[in-house]
Amino acid sequence: MSGGSLTGFDATYARALYRATGLGDRDFGRPLIAVVNSFSEAVPGHVHLPRVAAWVKQAISEAGGTPIEFNTVAPCDGICQGQGMHCILPIREVIASSAELMLRAHSFQGAVMIAS
Repeated sequence: MSGGSLTGFDATYARALYRATGLGDRDFGRPLIAVVNSFSEAVPGHVHLPRVAAWVKQAISEAGGTPIEFNTVAPCDGICQGQGMHCILPIREVIASSAELMLRAHSFQGAVMIAS
């Protein structure tokens, strides 16, 4: 995945905005790695995913990257029985498209996808 850089004049605005999230000078010279988490409180099988994401972000940092987590929508097939099942197949495209668009828009250099 190609990605932009958070160094140089052209990235000044992005750096300023990322500072509001807690990132600093040390983070801007490292590759931005997305942690795409499907965690949702609406899905019982996702209850453990925040812990998994924390481990992944720690490993990315230890490997020299700057982890940035974002979530996707996540329906539960088991809860969406009946009419709700008509949403399951189309929402898979929404999940893939939303993750891809975030990765492109933010110029991440890599990504780790977390699902269950």
